[in-house]
Amino acid sequence: MSYKEQPTEKLFYQIGEVAQMFDVNVSHIRFWEKEFDILKPKKNKKGNRMFTKKDLENLKIIYHLVKERGFTLEGAKMKLKENKSDTIDTIEIVNHLKDIRGFLVKLREEL
Repeated sequence: MSYKEQPTEKLFYQIGEVAQMFDVNVSHIRFWEKEFDILKPKKNKKGNRMFTKKDLENLKIIYHLVKERGFTLEGAKMKLKENKSDTIDTIEIVNHLKDIRGFLVKLREEL
């Protein structure tokens, strides 16, 4: 399970699109919005949530802590308050390592 990159760049993403990117239910995204004050999606006139690129970045961090590293919600909140930049660095390192692993597996298959 991991975050799925969007092929096209948009200014705003609807909650259904965001839930699909992270392979979670829409209710999951709404719940995280209530729990984590770093998530601040804009709302249109109808009241629909419109997530920005910054919101997606914050969701990546939350997803990494809760789903990939197994933090509780309280633990994830504390980690974000303590050292958000360290968490971002860790996510980037993990993603780079996954890319390298994928490349090496592909290379091994070709040999």
